[in-house]
Amino acid sequence: MVRRAGLWVVTVVLTGVSPLWGQGPTDRRHVVDRDVPIRRWFEVVDSLVARYDTPAAPLTEHVLVRANPWIVDRLAATDYYTMMEQGRFAEDPQALLALRAGDTLLIPDPSQVDSLRAVLAATVIDLNIPEFTLRILENGAQIHAFRVRVGQDRSRYLQMAGRDVDLRTHPGRGTIVRIERDAVFRNPVDNHRYTVTRRDDGRLTGLPRIPWLEPELDGRRWGQLLHPTTNRETLGSAVSNGCVGLAEGDAWRLYYHAPLGTRVVFRYELEVHGPDGTTRHLPDLYGWGSRTPAPEGPVGGCA
Repeated sequence: MVRRAGLWVVTVVLTGVSPLWGQGPTDRRHVVDRDVPIRRWFEVVDSLVARYDTPAAPLTEHVLVRANPWIVDRLAATDYYTMMEQGRFAEDPQALLALRAGDTLLIPDPSQVDSLRAVLAATVIDLNIPEFTLRILENGAQIHAFRVRVGQDRSRYLQMAGRDVDLRTHPGRGTIVRIERDAVFRNPVDNHRYTVTRRDDGRLTGLPRIPWLEPELDGRRWGQLLHPTTNRETLGSAVSNGCVGLAEGDAWRLYYHAPLGTRVVFRYELEVHGPDGTTRHLPDLYGWGSRTPAPEGPVGGCA
């Protein structure tokens, strides 16, 4: 991959008896010839998708990355706290590498594209609010479960919204309707924008470039975004302004399972049934009992 006239140009190695789809065994692979930091990742992956998208094999960012699952593993491993557990401090998380020179990416063929698109279409993002747990389900089977933080049990004036806002995370059913790759980090209480974050260990770092997801629930957009938090100690608690916060590594995994249109369910269920048949009773976080009420009034306050 080389840079010419401000653009990233990819190098691809084609092997097999035919350069065309459907005319024999082919093995399309992209060989990276230089490091790609996370701050350039989306531009590079977009250039790959644009070049290799065809009517026979309609390529998207999510399909390409799911065809190369090691990419998600590498991105998830850039989680600040995961790295610190390994004795590695990164002041600038966007300088960490998404791709390294010599990496090889598979460009999926039509049958692989169809299979991956079917998997993505069968994915559901399931959140049980009082359990502080978000699950990724594929064809009804759980493949990931993440600890999250949810909204506070109160209303508060948020300058960002210009009104009093119910900060509780409300239930509903819907889909992902917006993806924000370059989120603006603001404190919704005073609308102050910030460009660095203080970690749980007191260190200051730059902000990660991990996409934020917005669901529409029951036909309405409440502002309850799914996004990474840079303070892992807050997971498992009700401290947000209505949004659902995940660890950085988990937010990467969520993103690559949740393209636009992915189904989303936010539940408020106090009985959790384990795989062994046991039942666990959860504290009633918002005093709603076993009901899952529809939201009333303005809800949520994340940027």
